[in-house]
Amino acid sequence: MPENRRVPFFDYPRLFSSQQDALTSVMTEVLSRGAYIMQKDLREFESAFARFVGCRHAVGVANCTDGLQLALMACGVAPGDEVILPSHTFVATAGAINACGAVPVVVDSGPDHMIDVSTIEAAITEKTRFLMPVQLNGRVADMDPMLKLAAARNLTIVEDAAQALGASYKGKQAGTFGRASAFSFYPAKLLGCFGDGGMVVTDDEAVAAQVTAMRDHGRSPEGRITQWGLNSRLDNVQAAVLHHQFRSYEKTIEHRRGLAQRYDEGLSGIGGLVLPPGPAADPERIDVFQNYEIEGDRRDELKEFLGEHGVGTLIQWGGQPVHAIKELAVRGDAPNTTKIFERCLLLPMNQLLSEADVDHVIAVTREFYDAR
Repeated sequence: MPENRRVPFFDYPRLFSSQQDALTSVMTEVLSRGAYIMQKDLREFESAFARFVGCRHAVGVANCTDGLQLALMACGVAPGDEVILPSHTFVATAGAINACGAVPVVVDSGPDHMIDVSTIEAAITEKTRFLMPVQLNGRVADMDPMLKLAAARNLTIVEDAAQALGASYKGKQAGTFGRASAFSFYPAKLLGCFGDGGMVVTDDEAVAAQVTAMRDHGRSPEGRITQWGLNSRLDNVQAAVLHHQFRSYEKTIEHRRGLAQRYDEGLSGIGGLVLPPGPAADPERIDVFQNYEIEGDRRDELKEFLGEHGVGTLIQWGGQPVHAIKELAVRGDAPNTTKIFERCLLLPMNQLLSEADVDHVIAVTREFYDAR
């Protein structure tokens, strides 16, 4: 019988309490200056973020959804343009497209739960202008064939890199394959703040200038309103908090990859259980494991059993990939994604977990399958 231990899916209070003194000091310093909106702390974080990702520009925004919308707008999306995306993503990906007046068109996922590149060609029409791959669960999709297809069909790539800060494919970081991309700083993300936050990155000077203006009501560097925009600024207190945590981000990635390796070794060989690719599975990729998404026989029973033994789990998107949200009537089909969502489950995976926590999750999972 596994030990009596509680492993929440994500311990939100500990995000602060685990480093309370340091974070309180950071926030007090910023607040004492009255530096609330678009101050040096934001500029310094944007610069550090751009250097880490390996791009020329990083623009802090209020959240990743706004970031995707602003990136699309800055890249020239027009009402009625069709944008292809995978169905296995949060509704925000499609929502950002819809907010631009464009049309989201979903395609299927492959065995690794990433966008299935082989399904993209059939979804392209004369109205298709953009391709939005989602770098899901901390992993980068197969970008080489996607880049080749986009070039051949004159499609602009804007990446949803919300879950993939630090992930790479063939030495190139998530968020740097297309013309622009957006990252999320939601509290439970790889790098999280105490609320919402996001970042748009690009190498394109014109796109960066447009996003910078549009995040602040369409204001020019001189302070004049020159176009329509949004109120979507990453506030300065959150930027300071993020910059503080960003200084140890390499250790965060190392810790997550170590936990993923522990899961991989501890859960391998269980019949009826499909694990994500392990940290060493593909020499061309570095996965950062925002999530650890498995597939399992008797998924709902497993979820209940884990909960009874103190382990918090989650089915992504409340069990609704985009094509399954009937009320939105998004065009496209994703039969393999439908099958994945009959079996998928997120196990706890975050920087607050210990090896002992993961060992407990492994022990309970093994007990469930051994008992059947």
